[in-house]
Amino acid sequence: MEANRRQPNGIQLLLAAEQEAQRIVSAAREAKMARLRQAKEEAEKEIAAFRAQMEAEFQRKVAESSGDSGANVKRLEQETEAKIEHPKTEGTRISQDVVQMLLKQVTTVKN
Repeated sequence: MEANRRQPNGIQLLLAAEQEAQRIVSAAREAKMARLRQAKEEAEKEIAAFRAQMEAEFQRKVAESSGDSGANVKRLEQETEAKIEHPKTEGTRISQDVVQMLLKQVTTVKN
């Protein structure tokens, strides 16, 4: 009979140990989930800060390049005008020579 009394007591002890183990595992899971949530929030804050920094740098570069935009446009217009004027002045300069060559070729009779 003594053995029968010990056995239910042993079963009760095992059940209590199992319940305690479940509580420990559950607490560990909850702690892990809380840490994961915290890590996610920290990562989101870091991402937001990095994104803001990159956006500010991008805006600064856009402002720098657009500030030069007026100067670039003016420079390109000057270069274009110079390229347009060059053929005009060359044409004017050699037009007399071309006219003389054409007249010579037209008026010269070859046998």
